[in-house]
Amino acid sequence: MEVEKVKRIGRYFRLMGVFAKYSLMSALEYRINFITGMTVEMGWMLIKLLYVAIIYRAGTNIGILTPDHILLFIGTYVLMTGIYMLYFGNFYSIPGMVQQGELDLYIVKPVSLQFLVTMSKLEFAYLLPNLAAGIVMIVTGWRLAGLPVGVAETAGFLFYLFCGCLLTYSLFLLPYILSFWIVSVGGISDISNALWDFNNMPSLIYGKWFRRIGTYILPVFVITNFPGLFLMGELSPWACVWGAGAPVLFFILARVFWKASLKRYSSASS
Repeated sequence: MEVEKVKRIGRYFRLMGVFAKYSLMSALEYRINFITGMTVEMGWMLIKLLYVAIIYRAGTNIGILTPDHILLFIGTYVLMTGIYMLYFGNFYSIPGMVQQGELDLYIVKPVSLQFLVTMSKLEFAYLLPNLAAGIVMIVTGWRLAGLPVGVAETAGFLFYLFCGCLLTYSLFLLPYILSFWIVSVGGISDISNALWDFNNMPSLIYGKWFRRIGTYILPVFVITNFPGLFLMGELSPWACVWGAGAPVLFFILARVFWKASLKRYSSASS
């Protein structure tokens, strides 16, 4: 039984490799679109870097956060934005698939429908600029802030980055699953996009109750704040547990909600 599970997981990893290969081939086939997408994303990157320049020019601390700490947090946000944008287009396509019956093409495939629908198309033009800039900002902020660089610190930071990736997928998939239930989710998706933008700056700049809501009810702050807070030693034992548990909880919630919503789907032939 365990061998079958391992084989199944390996199968999905191979599928991800196939999706990545063909998405990249498709992007390079239309090089102008690929270059344009990267150029637009780099433009947004410059705007984000202006935030950093303003913070360093002001030279003031926000509570326990120095400009170097804030650079680390913004770099994490930029990196996570690139990963999110890599597959976000699949989420955006779900309402159209539901309304037009396009899911019929996916249901007959012998793999998870949710996996196929949400991960089949990958946008590397959005990933690459954010990935490169995010890593540079994280490394620079980490070094300038004088935070410890050891095996435990690096492993913890990468662990909470992974948790943030899983939580991003689960939390921001939920609004688009509503398309099985209601005709238009445009307003809801706009709210979820605005919610993502709250991660642009560290959660410590917000009030206590707003931080609690953004950490424990709609845990967007867990995504990009917990890696940096872990390095700073500012995570309580309960927060450490929640940072690992919230992604699992919301992934299960998204999975259950997906299966329940799929029962309401009417195919194009029905």
